[in-house]
Amino acid sequence: MSQIALFNHKGGVSKTTTVFNLGWMLAEQGHRVLMVDSDPQCNLTGMVLGFRGADELESFYAQQGGNTIRSGLTPAFEAQPRAIEAVQAVEVPGRPGLHLMAGDLRLSEYEVTLGIAQELSAAIQALQNLPGSLAFLIKKTAESVNADYVLVDMSPGLGPINQNLVMTSDYLILPTSPDVFSVMAIDSLSRVLPRWKAWAEQASAMPVLRDAAYPFPAPNLRILGTVVQKFRPRKGLPASAFQRWIDETAEAVRTRLTPALASAGMLLPKEAYSTNGVDSSLNLALIADFNSLISRSQEYVTPVFALTAEQLRAVGTVLENAQESRDSFHAQFSSLAERVVRMTAQAD
Repeated sequence: MSQIALFNHKGGVSKTTTVFNLGWMLAEQGHRVLMVDSDPQCNLTGMVLGFRGADELESFYAQQGGNTIRSGLTPAFEAQPRAIEAVQAVEVPGRPGLHLMAGDLRLSEYEVTLGIAQELSAAIQALQNLPGSLAFLIKKTAESVNADYVLVDMSPGLGPINQNLVMTSDYLILPTSPDVFSVMAIDSLSRVLPRWKAWAEQASAMPVLRDAAYPFPAPNLRILGTVVQKFRPRKGLPASAFQRWIDETAEAVRTRLTPALASAGMLLPKEAYSTNGVDSSLNLALIADFNSLISRSQEYVTPVFALTAEQLRAVGTVLENAQESRDSFHAQFSSLAERVVRMTAQAD
């Protein structure tokens, strides 16, 4: 089982959309997938379950509130006399093999406590079970659905929960968008990720965490690469205004992020990139803006690449153009999923 964090502390880079579409495609290709919604905004949960109003969300949490990421952590964070167990994952409608660990706004209540535990657990033994509890819960739930891949959708930010989830994952995909802020985020992560790695190595070596009921695992995070989304194409290529920032992002990865991660031991072997067509920019995929297809995708709880002609609700040339875009996205996400499978297999 491979756990892949999709993380960028810049918002608006399509992390949730990428998790949903990539997870669906991996399942379409025959893999069993667990998507984890760790963002307290719960956008992935809403997207997967097709909620369109507060009443539906309220009904879900009234019935399933004991099966969310937050409720699964309750035994550790509230010192209950029971062990953490797998939560009941939601089967995604229309896609066998794809499951969701539902998000929970109340997960943010544990942020401060986890931060204290990750800094002071050596001195305060009562906190020793907290840093390893997230990894334990995700692993248990993944095993309950026989998952081959776990995709973790994360909130933007550099808080303790994201730090924990990134450093207890096996791989990292970095979603970006073609703008100046994504370039700034790459520069920031070239400093942040090595610091997080050093913290995780220190934490996993501490006897109080290593011997906890939920041991904090030794970090083995490696970056798969970036996914650039939300640009407008012209004649099959990014428009010039977007291409500029795609190039700037690639340069930031090539000259600043990659050297920093190499020094921290957070890259795959060179052949894992080269044999899969990934160059020094570490770009896994360029995926254009979904435009009008995104509204149909959300309406039918279906990835843009799986929309039927009936769901596209168009005729004539408009339908032909929509189908052409849909098929292009299918090819792109199929290629991305296959690349992820090959790269993780070569690394394991």
